[in-house]
Amino acid sequence: MDKIKISAVSYWNTFPFLYGLERSEFIKEHAEFTLDIPSVCADKLISGKADLGLIPVAAIPKLPNAQIVSDYCIGATGKVDSVLLVSEVPLPKITKIMLDYQSRTSVNLVRVLAQNYWNIALDWLPAKVGYENEIHGTKAAVIIGDRTFRLEREYAYKYDLADEWFKFTGQPFVFAAWVATKPLSSKFLEQFNLALKMGVGNMQNVVKTFVGNTSLTEKQLSDYLNYNIDYHFTS
Repeated sequence: MDKIKISAVSYWNTFPFLYGLERSEFIKEHAEFTLDIPSVCADKLISGKADLGLIPVAAIPKLPNAQIVSDYCIGATGKVDSVLLVSEVPLPKITKIMLDYQSRTSVNLVRVLAQNYWNIALDWLPAKVGYENEIHGTKAAVIIGDRTFRLEREYAYKYDLADEWFKFTGQPFVFAAWVATKPLSSKFLEQFNLALKMGVGNMQNVVKTFVGNTSLTEKQLSDYLNYNIDYHFTS
């Protein structure tokens, strides 16, 4: 039987999932997974190169036969710290926003906030590698993922998009969910969820295992995973 192809987000916030999946003998026997930036995860499911993926929620309507199959996600209730709008000027003075090429969900989120919460009209610019160096004057940018912890310079204004969403709606925000595009057996889904549960439930070991892959201290990584990311996909 062909192994189930899984595409997982390569960001640090996925460490608990990777910890659990890598320690599940069942998953290792029945699946193989790759690490990709969020937009590539979505592309792989759309093109059929993956059967199951941690997918930006904005891409779900584009997926054939999409089904959310897990009790776990990448979400936040309030500040997430790794999805930012950064600028040299405050919101009312921003005239252009560069949109992170690694993201679909955050790009849509900032558009919703601009139109419905901040009530500002501006130009949207597609971004390319290195766009962080083009932030100046009234030109701002959305930056997501691990790069937010390694920004080379400080910006006068940082807007956390998950926190802005919470202020706007009073609701948590789901950035990515586990989505399948083909039927998966109940046995596989049970073991898949158990693997994710094991990872999320062993955060101290997750931090010790992966901190060397980051630019953070153990405390910084622990705080980020425990307090900024909400992994439980509830009603």
